[in-house]
Amino acid sequence: MEPWFDSQAAGMIGATIGVVLGAGFGGIGGGLGGPLAAMGKAKGLVLGVFGLGLAIGVGLVLTGIVALLMGQPWHVWFVFLMPGVVAAVIFAGLLPMIRAQYARAEQRKMDAAAIRSA
Repeated sequence: MEPWFDSQAAGMIGATIGVVLGAGFGGIGGGLGGPLAAMGKAKGLVLGVFGLGLAIGVGLVLTGIVALLMGQPWHVWFVFLMPGVVAAVIFAGLLPMIRAQYARAEQRKMDAAAIRSA
């Protein structure tokens, strides 16, 4: 089977995937997600960013597994599998924490409303 791309292209593809996942989803999602979740703001946006990051990570893992099963060289399957596993593990681990942060913010709002009405 012909490789999908050569090792030089794999370096560029891996770098692009790393930048998009690391800076795009990790940096922006984490940098905005933490403070916004603590304030209880932009819940749909933040959870959407983390959910999309998780979905992309799982998609990369599946692509890497397909490439491996098809007999592609290591530089083809590894460029998908490694960042996919990292992204899937990180976003799967952070998503429940972000949801919990939003739940705490909602509880604080309800507690404040109860105090005001008392």
